[in-house]
This record gives sequence, structure tokens and C-alpha cells, in this order.
Amino acid sequence: MRLRPDTAPEAPPAEPGEAAATAPGPAAVTAPDPEVNGPAGPERPVRASRRARFAATVRKAAPRTAVAALCGLALTLAFPPFDVWPLAVVAVAALSLLTRGRTVRQGAWLGFAFGLPFFVWLLAWLRVVGWDAVVGLSAIEAAFLAGLGALLVLGQRLRGWPLWAACLWVAEELARDRLPFGGFPWGRLAFANTGSPYTPLAALGGAPLVTFAVALSGTLLAAAALAAVRLVRAPRAEPRTPRAALPGAGALALSTAVLGAGLLVPVPTGADDHVRIAVVQGNVQQPGMHFLGRPMMILDNHVEATLKLAADIRAGRVPRPDLVLWPENSSDLDPFSNPAAYQRISRAVAAVGVPVLVGALVDGPDADHVQNEGIVWDPASGPGAHYTKQHPVPFGEYVPFRRELTRVIHRLEEIPRDFYPGKGTGVLQIGPARLGDVICFEVAYDGIVRDTVKAGARAIVVQTNNATYGRTGQPEQQLAMSRLRAIEHGRAVVTAATSGISAIVAPDGKIEQRTKEFTERVLSADLPLRDKITVADRVGAVPEWTLAIVGLLSCAVAIALGRRDRVRTGKGQRHQ
Repeated sequence: MRLRPDTAPEAPPAEPGEAAATAPGPAAVTAPDPEVNGPAGPERPVRASRRARFAATVRKAAPRTAVAALCGLALTLAFPPFDVWPLAVVAVAALSLLTRGRTVRQGAWLGFAFGLPFFVWLLAWLRVVGWDAVVGLSAIEAAFLAGLGALLVLGQRLRGWPLWAACLWVAEELARDRLPFGGFPWGRLAFANTGSPYTPLAALGGAPLVTFAVALSGTLLAAAALAAVRLVRAPRAEPRTPRAALPGAGALALSTAVLGAGLLVPVPTGADDHVRIAVVQGNVQQPGMHFLGRPMMILDNHVEATLKLAADIRAGRVPRPDLVLWPENSSDLDPFSNPAAYQRISRAVAAVGVPVLVGALVDGPDADHVQNEGIVWDPASGPGAHYTKQHPVPFGEYVPFRRELTRVIHRLEEIPRDFYPGKGTGVLQIGPARLGDVICFEVAYDGIVRDTVKAGARAIVVQTNNATYGRTGQPEQQLAMSRLRAIEHGRAVVTAATSGISAIVAPDGKIEQRTKEFTERVLSADLPLRDKITVADRVGAVPEWTLAIVGLLSCAVAIALGRRDRVRTGKGQRHQ
């Protein structure tokens, strides 16, 4: 890899974050008016000059910044509930073009300008907590895209830059999925492509490979656009031969080939056997922060829906399932410390006559913690095996730096106790089936789902409670993740939600059944169980780390070559 002479960075107009290189304007040399500004002094011209330079910088940066913001908004449309997935490719191409030839600081600013509106719109469902939460989280997430923008500037200085730039998208997501406080994977390119030609690639390399393919198509599309512009702007004296069009045509052909590569990946769906399941969506009183209603209301809803199911079984209207799945928080009281809740659950389980996976908040190991659990409740022996959520949501299920932050942000006092994280995978024997329990946002984290499958889960259950974010688009975004996980691991995925969207997803990612939000509903299905694991399960996080390291190494090479060229230039000038 080496720097291309024709792609060395120019001296572009300065933008926010980059000091302007222009000479001081009139404001820097005009003497201040003592009657207006007070006595003249040495600081007055300097301050005026800085203000003038900053104003000029903002004016020059505004058009490109506005385009970056619009492209970020376009990327949001690629995600549910809009699902215009080709816009993910277009947005990647646009950011590549916007950062090309910029300085590193300018690239960082453009990445942030791209990322902030993208996340604000994507995470608008968090407005039920407060718009300050939306903007604050979006700004943190956009900071990672600022880093991406800076690195794209470096990567594009090398030959073969579309490949290095695509690897940098993987590196950005790798960091954002893990930092801070365990990361927040929302907004990954892969999650906008859970029903596109790229999706089957998840069976080979998981979500990171899907992100890489989408990004590579986008960067190659940008390379094709640059080649077309060069061809159009070529001097008339130069002949426009077919050979001159080869770079652009080749880049476009490669972009199309990457798009179609996923269609060649086999997605195994053959089942080793089946289990009959029922999914109970009991509904809640209302959407929003205060969805709980009176104590035991949500539990009563799920008990009553299960009793109706039992009546239908006895009447022969529906076949008896082998097991029943309740969602996260289907018991709004700890059944182990509340006898009435324990009795209600036991009554429903006894009526249906098969094991039920119950979601409940139970007391933690000490008075300051609670645990978010899925509990296997047997009609004969009662509660048994359980899974405790491994990845509580920061500021939603626990408060980092609680003592310090609650003094400033009083709203955090609404989380009186932190959730205690579980230590093991969610593989549970529920009746005749060995299923993997994943609770709510955990479906967004590659490692949690992969470890559950590799530990022996034959199908995946996502227990979730999205009542807080009902009718905001968040349930659709989470359901899309279930579709990707189904293909990635070759497993059927069942989403059990208190208020929707509950769904049954086949191992090929097809949604076979789904509920409407805020309805009481019971889904019944023959769930395929599989034992074989995919290539993605075998290789684990190796593709992600490999692609990320390649992207970062390309930036290191670009920096090293740039320094070498500056040294050579300096020596040449001294010899002259």
C-alpha cells in the first residue's frame, strides 16, 4: 500500500474544529472605536480576528455540514420501521465522498454532523424518558462516528481505499458495541439489513460481516462516482476511450457483486425435531413510563390469558403445547416474596398443565439489587431452573456512579435499586426442549446470543417488555435483530413481549407470526429445533476483530507514508 500522488490531501477550506489558514481580515487591523468597545488594547484586534476567522470557517463548512446531516437522516430511513435498506449503502457512499480530501479534524466534524441527526431520529423512542436522554445518548454515539470520519480521511489516502474504509466501519461498531458501560449496539449497519440480499452473510461471519459487506458496497459505489466525475471533467483534448471508463465500471461491478454475494450463501433450515409452543402476550394498561398500572395487573393479564388458553385446550379448539412462554416482567411482583403472586402463577401453570417460562423481577443477593429473571415453572414441582439477565441497561436498569449522579439528575432516583447481572448463559430445559433465553436488549449483543447457542440452545427465546416504548418504532427495531440472529445462528427465534411485538421467526429469518402492539394474544406454533451450528458460531468474533484491525492498520500505514513523504519533501527543499 502506498500513497497515490493524485489523492494527496489538498488544502481544503477550514471547517469547525480546524483552524483557518487565511490571513487576518479587516477586523484584525481596524482600530476599535473607543466609544463602542472601550479603550484600544492589544487584545481587541486578536479577539476580533479570531471571531472573523471562526465566522468564515462556519460559513465555508455549512454546506458540507448540512449535506452530512441530511445523509445521516437518510441512514435512519434504512432502519425499521421504514426499512428502506438501500439507503444504508447510499449513506456510506455519501460519507466517503464528504470526507475525501479533508483534513482529519474536518473528517471528525463531518462524521459527528452525520451521526448526531442519525441517532437522534433513530433513538427518538427514548423520548418517553426525555428528549435530553435522546440528545445525550445520541451525542455519545455520534462521537464514535466522529472518530470514523477522522479515520476515513486517512484510509482514503491509500490505494484500495474502499476496502480499508469498509473495515473502518466494522472497527467503529466494534468500539461502540462495547464502550462505554458495555456499549450500545443500536444503529449497526447490519441491523438495517435483516431482510436484504446481504443478510445471509450473517451465517458466515455474524452481524460484523453484514456490516462490512454493506459498507464495502457503499465505498465502492463512492469510488465509482469519483471515477465518473473524473471522466466527465477530463480535458476535451484527452480521448474518452472505453479504457478510461474501466475504473468506474469495475468499482460499480464490484459493488454489485458484493450486494449479490449473500444470495449465494446457503441458509440451513432443516429441523432435527419440533416442539409445540404457545406464546402469551397478556398486554399492559398503557404505553409509556407508567405502563404497570396497579400492582399485579400485568401478572393478572398473563394469568387470565393462560387460563383462556387452558380452556381452549380442554375444549379441543387448540392442541396442547409442550411448553408456554411468558415475556419479561410478566410478573410485576416478586413471586418468591409475594405469596399472592406465587399462587396466581401456580394456578395458571397447573391449568395449562405444561412448564411455563415466567419473566419476573426478583430480589437480588442484597437489599440494594434486584434480578431480571426467566424462571421455568413446572406444574408439578413449581419454580426451578432460571436465567438472570447478564447485561443490565445502564441508566435504565442500573445507575453508574449512582451517588454522584443522583445529586445532579434527580430523575435517576426513579431507579431505586440496581439490577444484579447474571453470570451464566440462558440455556434452560423447558419441558422437552432445550432453549436459550435472552432478555430484551441482550439480543443486540453478538457475544451473549452466540454463547447461548454454543452452550446448547436448540432455539432462542427473547423475553422482552417494550411497553415503555410502545408505538415508537423501537419494537420493530428489536424484532429486526431477532431476524438477523435467526440466520446468524440457524435457530428459530421466539420473541415473547408483554405488549408486543411478539413473534415467531424461522431459522431463515422469515417472520411466520407476529402480534399487534397493545393487544392480548396467544401465538401457537411448531417450533423447529436444530443442533448444528453455523460457520458464524464456529469463528465467533474473529472476523470482526480481523476486519477492525485491518482498518486501523491501514490508517497507521497512511500516517507513516505521509510522514515519510514530508521528510523527503523537506530534504529536497534544503538541497535546493
